[in-house]
Amino acid sequence: TETPQESKERAKREGRPASKSLVDRQVVRIVTAGTLTEDNLLSARDNNYIACITETAGETALSWLELSTGAFHVQSLSSAQISAALEAVNPQEILLADTFTIESPPPSATLTRQPASLFHSENTKKRLQTLLGIETLDSIGELTRAEITACGALLDYINRTQIGKIPYLSPPERITGTGTLQIDAATRKSLELTRTVQGEKSGSLLATIDRTVTGPGARTLAACLAAPLTDLDKINKRLDYISTMIETQSLRDVLRQQMKEMPDMQRAIGRLTAERGGPRDLAMIRDGLAITENLRGMLQSNPQTREALSALINCLQTDTTITDLQDTLTKALKPESPMLARDGGFIARGFHPKLDEFITLRDDSKKIIAKLQGEYQDDTKISALKIKYNNVLGYFIEVPPKSADALMERKEDYIHRQTMAGAVRFTTTRLADLERDIAIASEKSLALELSIFQSLVQQTTALSANINLRAQTIATLDMISGLAHLAVEQNFCRPRLDTSTAFSIKQGRHPVVERALKQSAQSFVPNDAHLQNAQRLWLLTGPNMAGKSTYLRQNALITILAQIGSYVPAESAHIGVVDKIFSRVGASDDLASGRSTFMVEMVETAAILNQATPKSLVILDEIGRGTATFDGLSIAWACVEHLHETSQCRGIFATHYHELTALTARLNKLHCASMAVKEWKGDIIFMHSVEDGAADRSYGIHVGKLAGLPPAVIARAREVLDLLQTGEQSSTLSKLVDDLPLFNARPEQQKSASELEILLNDLNPDTLTPREALDMLYKIKILSQKQS
Repeated sequence: TETPQESKERAKREGRPASKSLVDRQVVRIVTAGTLTEDNLLSARDNNYIACITETAGETALSWLELSTGAFHVQSLSSAQISAALEAVNPQEILLADTFTIESPPPSATLTRQPASLFHSENTKKRLQTLLGIETLDSIGELTRAEITACGALLDYINRTQIGKIPYLSPPERITGTGTLQIDAATRKSLELTRTVQGEKSGSLLATIDRTVTGPGARTLAACLAAPLTDLDKINKRLDYISTMIETQSLRDVLRQQMKEMPDMQRAIGRLTAERGGPRDLAMIRDGLAITENLRGMLQSNPQTREALSALINCLQTDTTITDLQDTLTKALKPESPMLARDGGFIARGFHPKLDEFITLRDDSKKIIAKLQGEYQDDTKISALKIKYNNVLGYFIEVPPKSADALMERKEDYIHRQTMAGAVRFTTTRLADLERDIAIASEKSLALELSIFQSLVQQTTALSANINLRAQTIATLDMISGLAHLAVEQNFCRPRLDTSTAFSIKQGRHPVVERALKQSAQSFVPNDAHLQNAQRLWLLTGPNMAGKSTYLRQNALITILAQIGSYVPAESAHIGVVDKIFSRVGASDDLASGRSTFMVEMVETAAILNQATPKSLVILDEIGRGTATFDGLSIAWACVEHLHETSQCRGIFATHYHELTALTARLNKLHCASMAVKEWKGDIIFMHSVEDGAADRSYGIHVGKLAGLPPAVIARAREVLDLLQTGEQSSTLSKLVDDLPLFNARPEQQKSASELEILLNDLNPDTLTPREALDMLYKIKILSQKQS
């Protein structure tokens, strides 16, 4: 919509009164959750994705992009993979046809439904070609029909909401399932990779390992953590980068300090290409290119980084177009620039001579008039000559009447305007021109600044791809230097990855729990995990509160960190690349879908058993606990057998069903381990360490005591446990209930005070005489004899 100021200026140009001018009103943009580009509406360290799900000819595809940075991705998937993919992307808005049904969308996402006709494959293909400005889609890779539809429908929606002003977008990058570690939605929630189960970023793995110093670096780390790699070459390349950053600590510190000043060029170029940017965005490009050149020089001058980081350095190599743009922006813009171009005052002096004249007229009119007055005094030899101003005549020359005759004779130079009793007034062509220039100098200076701004924007956006490449390279450099800083700070080690099925972690630690313990001045107890071929499946027993869940999760987190190409919290780690990771730890229900806690457990367990492969890693906790004892034991028993015999995966199966340890007799890859516990004077001490062998019991009653169960309940529970363990009175359930009233809590009998106790309670020794004290001793003796 045209602003009031713009309306007034247009009215001036058209010679109409501003009050009677028509205001041209039209929709210039539709604001939605996934199409925001403004810095004050976005988190600098979080991606703001908009996604699109389409189904075409039985195929399903997901496309997603970040409008503020231009990152664009697409992936083919099955219907069962939609929830996991959305959990990984975490979009703020999801575009889908009004006929498409989606289960369990992310709670933070806005669902935007569109008519199904907008998702027609042929139409979306044509719109995709038109919007990308290409004749054929071969130039962006081999996309399936569903992927083309997803990309086309999403771009069409962007075009409609932005009213044709699409910002710079990278060509859609095709994500394949074989290139990334597959993590389902339940596992992501269980492991709290990017946010906790409460939906908060603080306390997640991402928040724990994030040492980046720029917004783009933080967003890059989040994207990598959401999609760990399975490509061994890419993983090792990233590990090599981190190793180099660790070895060049002094350089790393200087780089990180320099990157703290790095502006977000990705989002700046996005706003400029969408015609939504301002002078401050141009200044961000100017400053960002200068810092990029400094960083390149530092990396290039160090022999170690010059060789190890050559791929990154090549992306930062300068060329004449970038150098020319940087020089132009440096000369054109003032050090501090306004957010909006219409505010003016952002072009530096000396860049445009005509603009300098207008600004001088606007800002220094009094000095210019005084200078002209001096010139006229010298020309006429009239020292009393003055240049004055009023609202009727404007600027005019005023001289005393006795000096007017000399000017009257020079009619070609001095034009008579007015004769008064005490003065005669004249004007000149030059003064009239100067008056007009001063009157319109402000308007002309702003118009010229806006024209210069548009020219600078065109020069900048013409190099969008080049600028975006540099910005993404610096973001990657920030991420790897941050991970190197983390590795040194937290004593992480470089993992060894290969294509085998090895899994050997020595003195592994849970990074999130370790950080929390350090904040309270406590130390974390590290543990080993050796899921080798001879014992690829572990059966873990031991009491609650001993650290089973922490141990289970830490091995999964170490695997994920290793496959994003990061150092890991361990003394050493050798991991064969994992294709899928599954975690079923903790209980929850899904009331909205009508699923009980046990039903959710079974659904998640079924997905694991159906999808796990010999290359997968599975961690399961307390399978079967949500139903009757024998039912649960039977399910857990069958699950262990399936994981061992059919899936043949690496895994840890935590359970309280000690009967499962008998499976080691015939499952040769099954190994028993337990959480160490020590008993001391009837209490237990959790050692939080893992040892070989099965636990002899679960110590549940001890944990109940720690939780604060009433002493009567604890005592009764021990009595019942002793009877059950000896096998007495267990022939039938009814008999057990009759003889051991488990559901009839029996409060302890309140004993009435004895006569002796009453006497002692009422006794006040300080008031007794010697005689009374002697008599009292005899009474106490008599009463004690009676009571005994």
